[in-house]
Amino acid sequence: MDDPRPAPAPGPLTAPYWEAARSGELALQHCAGCGRIVHFPEPACPFCGGTELPYRAVSGEGIVHTHTEVHRTFLPGFATPYTLAWIDLPEGARVFGDVTGAVHIGQRVRVHFPVRAGFGPIPSWRPVP
Repeated sequence: MDDPRPAPAPGPLTAPYWEAARSGELALQHCAGCGRIVHFPEPACPFCGGTELPYRAVSGEGIVHTHTEVHRTFLPGFATPYTLAWIDLPEGARVFGDVTGAVHIGQRVRVHFPVRAGFGPIPSWRPVP
């Protein structure tokens, strides 16, 4: 059965993110000026204004900072319930994504890349056993 959720729409700013996902890596922008990780993707660093923001792979492991279980969606195609979380990476960034399986604050999680038919791998998170 086809996934009814809307597919991501990669553009020039996010193409390297999706290319890394196709290789099974989580990659985020790193500012060449101040060294900070920038996430969500931006054309300029929100910390120093630098515009050299190459993507680099990060560990793909983190700790759940907070999460919510969505029971009423406002977008077509998203079957409820589903869990969304902010995840703190050891590299110093906080990323956002869906989590499969039971989750709690402080739990270790790891990125994985389920394949979305017609699109390709999409980063998702699951608890580390």
